[in-house]
Amino acid sequence: MFPHWQFRGPSRQRGAIGLMAALTLALALGFTVLVIDSGRLYLEQRKLQRVADTAALEAVTRNGNCLPGLSASTYATQSAVRNGFTVNADGTLAISCGTLQTGADNRRAFTADATKSSAIRVIASHTVPTSVAAGIGALLSGAPASLTTRLSATAVAASPLPPLAQLSIRSTLADVNLLNPLFSSLLGSSVNLTLASWNALAGANINLLSYMDQLAIDLGVTAGDYNALLQADATVGKLIKAAAKVAQLNGSTADVVTGLNSLVTAAVSPVTLHLGDLLKLQTGGSSAGLEADLNALQLVQAFVQLGNSKNALAATLPVNLLGLGLGATASIKVIEPPQFSVVGNPALAKLDPLGANRIYVRTAQVRVLVTLDLSLVTNVIGLVTGTLSVVTGLLGLDLQVLPSPNLDVSLEAGGGNSYVTDYSCVSDTNTSLVASATTSLATLRVGKLNSNWASSSAPLTVTPITLLDIGQKPCGSCARIPFAGGGADLMINSPALQTTASHTFINPAKVGMPPVSPYTLTASNAIAGLSQAVNGIQLTVHAPTFNPGALLQVVFNTLVGLVNGVLTLLVNTLSGILSPLLDNLLNNVLLTLGIDVGKIQVDANLTCGQKGKAYLVI
Repeated sequence: MFPHWQFRGPSRQRGAIGLMAALTLALALGFTVLVIDSGRLYLEQRKLQRVADTAALEAVTRNGNCLPGLSASTYATQSAVRNGFTVNADGTLAISCGTLQTGADNRRAFTADATKSSAIRVIASHTVPTSVAAGIGALLSGAPASLTTRLSATAVAASPLPPLAQLSIRSTLADVNLLNPLFSSLLGSSVNLTLASWNALAGANINLLSYMDQLAIDLGVTAGDYNALLQADATVGKLIKAAAKVAQLNGSTADVVTGLNSLVTAAVSPVTLHLGDLLKLQTGGSSAGLEADLNALQLVQAFVQLGNSKNALAATLPVNLLGLGLGATASIKVIEPPQFSVVGNPALAKLDPLGANRIYVRTAQVRVLVTLDLSLVTNVIGLVTGTLSVVTGLLGLDLQVLPSPNLDVSLEAGGGNSYVTDYSCVSDTNTSLVASATTSLATLRVGKLNSNWASSSAPLTVTPITLLDIGQKPCGSCARIPFAGGGADLMINSPALQTTASHTFINPAKVGMPPVSPYTLTASNAIAGLSQAVNGIQLTVHAPTFNPGALLQVVFNTLVGLVNGVLTLLVNTLSGILSPLLDNLLNNVLLTLGIDVGKIQVDANLTCGQKGKAYLVI
């Protein structure tokens, strides 16, 4: 045996094995401590999350809110205490009310709003001893070690999705041949689209959700915050430009894109507008009701009308649209823009159909003023003067024929509306939505209009215009006595009667789907009443008070007979002017603006909500 073999025996390995065993045991103990310590933190975090989840669910289930009274905070705190959470300096609860916003990426986010409580967020925080690993890490890094760590858990609970209803009011298909001059008037700059572009716009649709997402980018509004977007400042040009971008991205025809871009160039007004004046979103920003298609031309019509309504001045209307020429001027003013679509909870609307949560749509309200200089439009002044001047001269009377020859003709139309009054969700195949509808009102005024005709707030008044005044001056210094020898005034103030009816939409399409069929409400004799007022003009005739004496009685009787014939001539002449003018106002101007007097068309959609209790959403 070699001498050095004696150092290779097992007895000489005992020290190494003992060292390895000690190291292994220390490592096992370290991992054990780490597992136990991490498990402690995990259990504390899980307990804290359970407290937050339960508190948020209870606050929503008990219909908590953050209005004065702080019921949501009370309910959440009571729940936390029952689950062993002590609210003090080490353990805090932060409760917020608000809404859920679904962004373009379809991810939900909580937006705090103390006035709303469709969702409630609870943030629970609690201080616990620092973990061993964190302490060792702090020692090794040289940083000051903290003996405590603050854990936090967040929970957002919401009620099941409510029912969702949408009303839309349809615009009349316009005569595209008249759109260039009419839009030029409303925008205040030249519009010269081709007939192909107008027809393409009339047949194209734009997805409302895509449009609002694009507009949010253009206006720098947070994606998915549709409530903020509806109140964001914009101009007509920016509103139309966003539509042009969406049309191009969605592969619309070149005529559609070219037409929209041309309108962007023409929309030079810097007046600030809000999309929320046209579109209402009652649901606190949910995108569910925005997955709908809108007609591109109707959208543009609404933008242009909204811009005109915010302008302090009335627009000059081409008189050739009314079949008029020399001696005529025309102006147009949108008093109230349309509200063509609205989305909301029908359960809230049912409680107060015309209150803050109403689901309400309306057509635009428009005024058109035509001023006729009858001395240029017709030769009736010369005819009447030539007929009566000789006789009035013999009697010593003062003859005035149309002393103020300007005749104002105002047509105010629009304002037809519809709103939700009830709904039913028995099952997915047994639903209904009830809406009240009122046809648009039209008022024809002929005479002398007050100077603030274009005001949307001041009342519109009309006074008579004198057609014929045979007066008398008893002496040179005496005051003139009007209508002593007779005469007549003209004034028309003829409102068309409204018609209101309730309609039940049976199994309407779900929100986001094309409506099944519109509800059409037509007023009886709406146009006939206006036409009758024009074709059957009723003058205010003044009986003569002049006493001619015995010698001139025959002459005076001759005058009376001539006056009766003259008044018939005046009525026939004015009817011949006003009747075609009214037809052109109704057919060329109002219909092109999407207003069909005495008629509205309403579309409805309804999605029944979820049933069940509150649930965690974040």
